[in-house]
This record gives sequence, C-alpha cells and structure tokens, in this order.
Amino acid sequence: MSYADRAQAASNWRNSMAPLYERRTGPRRVDLAPGLAPYSQWNAVLPGRSPGPRRNEFVRSHRDPGPLPASDVDVAFAPLWKLARWIQTRQLQSERLTNLYLQRIQTWDPRLKCVITVTRDLALEQARQADREIAAGRYRGPLHGIPWGAKDLLDTAGIRTTYGAEPFENRVPAKDAVVVERLHQAGAVLVAKLSMGALALNDVWFGGQTKNPWLLQEGSGGSSAGPAAATAAGLVGFSIGSETEGSIVDPSDRCGVCGLRPTFGRVPRTGAMTLCWSLDKLGPIARSVEDTLLVLQAISGPDAGDLSSVPSVLDYDARTGVRGLRVGYFPRWERAATEVDRHALEQLRALGLEAVAVDLPDWPYDSLNTILFAEAAAAFEELTLSGRVDQMRMQTPDAWPNTFRQARFLSAVDAVQADRFRRLVAQEMATLLSRVDLLIVPSLRDEMLTIGNFTGYPSLTLRAGFIHITQARSDWAPDPQRPLPHFHPPRRVPHSVTLVGRLFDEGTLGTVGLALERALNLEDERPPGFA
Repeated sequence: MSYADRAQAASNWRNSMAPLYERRTGPRRVDLAPGLAPYSQWNAVLPGRSPGPRRNEFVRSHRDPGPLPASDVDVAFAPLWKLARWIQTRQLQSERLTNLYLQRIQTWDPRLKCVITVTRDLALEQARQADREIAAGRYRGPLHGIPWGAKDLLDTAGIRTTYGAEPFENRVPAKDAVVVERLHQAGAVLVAKLSMGALALNDVWFGGQTKNPWLLQEGSGGSSAGPAAATAAGLVGFSIGSETEGSIVDPSDRCGVCGLRPTFGRVPRTGAMTLCWSLDKLGPIARSVEDTLLVLQAISGPDAGDLSSVPSVLDYDARTGVRGLRVGYFPRWERAATEVDRHALEQLRALGLEAVAVDLPDWPYDSLNTILFAEAAAAFEELTLSGRVDQMRMQTPDAWPNTFRQARFLSAVDAVQADRFRRLVAQEMATLLSRVDLLIVPSLRDEMLTIGNFTGYPSLTLRAGFIHITQARSDWAPDPQRPLPHFHPPRRVPHSVTLVGRLFDEGTLGTVGLALERALNLEDERPPGFA
C-alpha cells in the first residue's frame, strides 16, 4: 500500500475495530462458551459425490488366538482381537488383565511418562462388572472387559482432564465425552488418562516429555504421545487418540503401533477438547490392524453435541479378498521413501493389488494452515488474552502460545481464501480417489498429512518394517541449545506406511491393512526392555 493508502486505512481503524472489541471487552460483552461451534461447518463430502459405501456390515476375522499364554508379558502384549477371544471364552478374566496393566503402568510409566491419571478404582469396578456379566452370559462384544487408555483431552466425569497443559492441570469435568460413554457401554475398562502434547501439539506436557518405548532417548511423537507409547509398551489393550494434522499418524509411526484416523465426521467429538472445529478427529491406536476396526465400530455414529458428526456406515468384512484393488502411489515422492516403503508397495503388488502411479498438483498446501491457526487461536482466545497461556512450559516459536498470539494478525481475507483453496484441494482428492481404491504414502509426508486432514480422508498407519537412525528424532524445530543425541552404532526403530482411503471407506483400509500386516508378519515384535 502507498503512504496515502495506509493513512486512509488507519484513519478509521478505531471505528472498524470497535464492534469486535465491544463483543469481547465492552459493556455488552458476549462470552463464547468453549462448546459453542462456528455456524459454518466443513463437510468432507463434496456436493454430488458419494458419501461412502452403501452396505453396513461388520464381519470380524475368525482367527484362532491359540491358548492363553502362561506369561503375563505375552498376555499384556497380545493384540485386542486375541484378548477379546480369551475373555469371551473365559480363559482370561478382565480383573486379572486389568490388574496386569495397572501393575505395568506402575512399573514402566516412570520411564515413559505416558500416564497423567491412573483410574484404578473405576477400572477395577468396571472389570469386576464385566466378569460378572460375561459369567452370566451377557457378553457385550469384542471390547467387553478390555482395559484401555484415553488421551487426556476426552472428558471423564469426576476425573481430571488436563489437555496436557499447565493452565488446565486441575480441570475436572462433570460429564463423560460421548466416545467415553460409548466405550463404557461396550464394556471396556478405563485404566488411565494418557499424556498428550500440551493442547494437542507434540509430545511435551506439564509432566515432561513422553518417551518412545523403542528408543527412550527420544520423544514418542505427538500429540497422541501417551496413547501410542502406552499401547506400544503393553500398558493398555488399546487407546483413543486424536488428530488435527498428524497427531495419530506421527506417534503411531514413531512407536510402531497401528493408528486409524477416521473420516472427518464419523466419530463425534462431544466432550473432547476443541483445537480446530473443522479438523479435529478421534480415533483408535492399537497393536494390530483389526483391533482398530473393532474399536471404530464401537465409537462411530453421530451425536447432537457435535454438529459436524454425520450418519455413516462401516462396511468391513475380514474375509474379503484384496486382489484387483487399485492402490495409488506417488513416484514424485520416491526420494523421501525408504526401503521399507518400497517393500510395502511390492507386498501389495504380490497380494494382487494393481499399483497405479498418481500425482497431485504441486501447490503450497501448507498455506491451508491459516485455517488451523485461526480456529485454534479462536478456541483458546480467552486463555491467550487472559495471559494464562504464559503458564505453559513450551514458549518456543513453533509452540501454541506464540502461534495463538501471531494468529491475532492473520488476515481475514487470507482465511477466506484459504477456505476456498481447501475446496479446490478437496476436488483434486476426490478426482484422484475416483481412479484408485486407496493410496499408500510415506507416513510423515507433509503434503499428505496436510491434504488428508484438511479434506477429511481416513488413514491407517501400520508398522511395515524397521530402519536404523543415527540421531534422535523430534517434532520440534531444531534447538542449538538442546541438540538431539547421536547414536553410534545406529539404533533400530520401527517404521510405518500409511494407507489413505476414500471417505467413510475405512473398511477397505482395514481389509488391505490386514492383508499387508499378515504378509509382513511383524506384528509380534515388541520394544526391547519392557518385559
């Protein structure tokens, strides 16, 4: 702008801003309750496009879990689908399994820092009730009697829910989140509220940094840091995490577990911390592919408290073959791929899938983050303007406190243009996924983390192999004052691939993921040192 332009803009700035200050600080102040969602909503399904599969059928696998292991450690690390069969056939009691996980939390959490609150009394009460019901023939389904952990942004009645952040350390909600209610109804046993990066960013919370069980010299990734670490270390049967832009995919990759990010709108967020109304998603983290589908079935479905939640079907049949399905891959990202990524694609080819080279326009997708920053700053406006955001431990340039402050200077015009760009990106994704049934991508490829989340597509992250690293990894920007440790010789850590599916087609992700998991045969390897 010229000098005259700037002078003219400044001349009536007070008048232009007055209504905004009036709403926030004037005599006619209007407080916006945390649960109040914006009037405009994001719908992942574009007009005229199919909302997903038509069939609503769920058929789990009938694999034989084998006899109950004699070792408590083998029981603790067993995937959910095995635990469920043992409990259903009464080879294993929920109370025994719950006590086993409670003891492992007591033993290993001091190293991992993955638990914020242990819910011992509630867990034992729920476990005993589950054993009584199962003994009486009232089996509720595959989650009945299974101990689980909740990322500490899910409200739990009478039990503190801290968001991992200092200003909320003593916050105790009065009601359960809807996902918690649904898991209670399924008979699952809540043993712990698990750590998360403060306000859902990275892996540092007010209790420290949650560690990767495979490599304790590095963090577990964020922001579902605790759910991934606790699941990988055999401290829970499964967990619930959340993702706004990578918070299920990232720690699942780092910790070598299975993370399912559902389609936006499938799982209601009522009673969960809001970071971004048009992006937040809740999903399961477990030790095998089918485990995540078993949990997803229990938590799916709309709720009136979440205006973005929609009716949907879940079409999953573990007996379905994968031969003939089309899987898209990105040759342009070959340089970022590892041997593990390439091997996973070859395994899919060997299973009979047709590999199709695909691409997306080379656009500045990170400009979509204008939407995230604006919504997050609005969600925590009171925290910022009151100064309580200064209590948070992380005050680095890439942490939320600075981002919330910076967001006050975002252009409203740029926010609207980013929203329009978002629709354009969604149209490109819809066109791409009309050509293939699913995509396979390097898990932490920035473009796909951003594109997939902003357009609402589901993803499944699963361990596909191992790599060797010479330096600890971090989601934070490099800090010369705190250099990350180097390793000589290199350390062996798990590495994942991510499958991205069509909207509301988590069933196809599950069947392909299950076939790939069986072909790779890596499910049983555990992080060393947690016996």
